[in-house]
Amino acid sequence: MNPLAYLVVTLLVVVFFLIRAEFADQRRQIYFLKPLATLLVMSVATLALFQAEHNMNYTQFILGGLVFSLGGDIALMFPKNKKAFSVGLGLFLTAHIIYASIFFRLGHASSWSLFGLVILAIFGFGFYRIIHQKLGSMKLPVIAYIIIISGMAVGAAMLFENPSFDGGRAMIILVGAILFYISDIILAANRFWKEWKYNRISLAFYYSGQLLIALSTSWPG
Repeated sequence: MNPLAYLVVTLLVVVFFLIRAEFADQRRQIYFLKPLATLLVMSVATLALFQAEHNMNYTQFILGGLVFSLGGDIALMFPKNKKAFSVGLGLFLTAHIIYASIFFRLGHASSWSLFGLVILAIFGFGFYRIIHQKLGSMKLPVIAYIIIISGMAVGAAMLFENPSFDGGRAMIILVGAILFYISDIILAANRFWKEWKYNRISLAFYYSGQLLIALSTSWPG
């Protein structure tokens, strides 16, 4: 088994036990497994640095986003702490900005990405209207977050217009960005709209999305 396959399989196992620990509220397991899962995703992206052909600039940005994601993951391990939640929100916002910046730098606008922008703008506005009454002092940060995560997803769609990103590579980045987006929406809906017993399933979307984005650094071509 090559190192990449080993890391992916290990990540799947760790995320499975992490989600199980979240449902059982096993805090000690969560404190160990959650950072470990993100470190494994970072390791997947780090492998690209040892390849003869890869986009160093792109890989560095993805790793930068993952570093801030790690910080956000650690902060959000304390969901009842409002300060920790705010710190986690800020760290993940920074991660999304880093991803969006490299996607926009390498991507090109198209009719499809503009269509995606319209759809996400409509959805984002509708979602904000649903949760806004419970936001309190978090209104501006959440508005900024919705805008940034939407921009990140649109930026991922723009990569289809870059000839150096073949269809397969662009697709896994877009799917990864969408999965990341969905995980954030589930968390926000649970916190600011209606609590959902199975909200921690968002971790499956989150780590799947981050893994696909990390894998794109090692994609051939």
